[in-house]
Amino acid sequence: MSLPIKAIYNIVVLLDLITEQECSAIRLTAYTNYSMRMLMYCAVHPGRVIHIQEVASAFGISKAHLLKAARHLGQLGYLSTARGRSGGIQLGMAPERINVGRVIRDLEDSGEFVECFNSETNSCPIVGACKLTALFRKGVEAFYKELDDTTVADLVGSGRAIRSKLPLLELA
Repeated sequence: MSLPIKAIYNIVVLLDLITEQECSAIRLTAYTNYSMRMLMYCAVHPGRVIHIQEVASAFGISKAHLLKAARHLGQLGYLSTARGRSGGIQLGMAPERINVGRVIRDLEDSGEFVECFNSETNSCPIVGACKLTALFRKGVEAFYKELDDTTVADLVGSGRAIRSKLPLLELA
């Protein structure tokens, strides 16, 4: 499946917007954002073992954050990881098989975007009378619907546009 450029642009803008501090209804963690960048980086460098430091330098992200994310993505099967001097990461499956919605669900702690989504911990006195819960649920469902229809391969396309935006790094 190939998404039109406009759809890919909208997803990237949405990912950027939902990680900003001002957004409180839906916000992805920086961890998820960094994890998606790592998957995309590996996808545009197929067949290469990628060193974490390379991804950290390309995106200006802490190596420590990426190591944690790489380990988790490896446990989930999205990355193949190898330790040691000649180790690194590669995609653990074809980018066409990595569903963005599934990755986001796997990485985010819970689907409780607002307190009223959890009946056990909700303390709002107007629950049941308030229509915000249903509205938020519809919004979250629409958000995931877009992500569920997208793979990492859709996000990166041929990879040329993304590679052209990344700094050229000297490979050791």
